[in-house]
Amino acid sequence: MPSKPSGERGPVVPIGGAEDKIAARAVLRRFASMCSGPVAVVTTASLDPTTGERYRGVFGALGVEVRVIDIVVREQAESATHALDGAGGVFFTGGTQLRLSTILGGTPLAQAVRRLNAAGVPVGGTSAGAAFCSEHMIAYGKEGATPIAGGVTLAPGLGLTNRVIVDQHFRQRDRFGRLLAAVAYNPFAIGLGLDEDTAAFIGPDNVVEVVGSGAVTVVDAGSLEHSAMATAEEGKPVEMIGVRVHVLVEGARYSLDTRRAVPAPVVQAPF
Repeated sequence: MPSKPSGERGPVVPIGGAEDKIAARAVLRRFASMCSGPVAVVTTASLDPTTGERYRGVFGALGVEVRVIDIVVREQAESATHALDGAGGVFFTGGTQLRLSTILGGTPLAQAVRRLNAAGVPVGGTSAGAAFCSEHMIAYGKEGATPIAGGVTLAPGLGLTNRVIVDQHFRQRDRFGRLLAAVAYNPFAIGLGLDEDTAAFIGPDNVVEVVGSGAVTVVDAGSLEHSAMATAEEGKPVEMIGVRVHVLVEGARYSLDTRRAVPAPVVQAPF
């Protein structure tokens, strides 16, 4: 359980990947500042054996103790929940999101992370770890600016929130079309396209705050007037009318409840 239960859900922090780990480290610094105890770093998504130690060094430099949870088969998740005792934060590394869903989905460890977040502990993830945070996870899909029928495949994620669908490395890998296709399946969820070194800090009030050097693209199909997703031929473009798009930078906010954005404060440029 968290060392300081707050009585409200903890922040959910999806990060677009390739976050700054050396210089300002704005995203990880902000996440670390929210953690009231050791951060449990779950490396399941990655096949790189050095991933855990790399984050131990990064968070350690920010003054946060790290417990590495390296689970490679489902059986390990049955007995790994003790590593979450007293955790002040949980962080899922990048890699392949289907490794997270297939290895951790429905396990005691996944259930324990959900309980921690419900009790106030921040849970974040980068790249694949970001996609895994939500209930509906983009497993894979085609790149490009246009939504394509059959161009994106969804899978169940960790389920910390059902309000968003996350896509990562967004601008760098040209993923606008697949996020459009994902929200076209069910416009209830709001698409968050996260650029690299950029995070959406989702508070317990369902307000998203943007932190980092890139942008968060919000794809809101809540007022969708027309979608051809149900009738479009496989591999063909999907017609969508009435989609709203916001591009938000550091300091901007977006309410998942009201679906309204507030721009970042204006900073006067030096002369």
